[in-house]
Amino acid sequence: MERKQILKIVIVALFAALFTAGAYIKIPLAPVPVVLSTLFALIAGSCLPMSLAVASVVVYLFLGAIGLPVFTSGGGLAALFGPTGGYLIGLIPAVIFGSLVMKALEKHIRIASLISAIVATVFIYVVGLPWLSVRMGGLSVAATLSSGLVPFIIGDTLKIVVSTIIAPVIRPRIMELLERDE
Repeated sequence: MERKQILKIVIVALFAALFTAGAYIKIPLAPVPVVLSTLFALIAGSCLPMSLAVASVVVYLFLGAIGLPVFTSGGGLAALFGPTGGYLIGLIPAVIFGSLVMKALEKHIRIASLISAIVATVFIYVVGLPWLSVRMGGLSVAATLSSGLVPFIIGDTLKIVVSTIIAPVIRPRIMELLERDE
């Protein structure tokens, strides 16, 4: 196997491991805990090529789906399809659209990383909030927002700031490593 392929596998595995570690760094709130997994999704979408960002999320979700305790609520399909499962599934469009923003605005990396992180966060909620409402028995819009969005605004703002600071430093290095011909 060539060096570039090994590097891609290592990057995907690293980010899948970061998602897992982030799931265990949590502040328990009901029904949705505050976790750092979403920070790593913002960083993956901002720093990795889309294919690697998506692969890292898919590996993470697959590991959880087969029963490994990689999610905040453990592992298995019950955890994946529980009330917080929409936020987990939302990681896929988050990294896709975060990566698209970075590619479209790559000449303006600081602005791109900010917009990428905001867009990724929005997609996590676009999938997570309706899923939460349905899985909690049809919560009203107000109840869904008060339990699944409002408590996370400050934390998500901080995650966006951190991602925006980290991405312009890490992305060029990752891209350089992936483009190297050795």
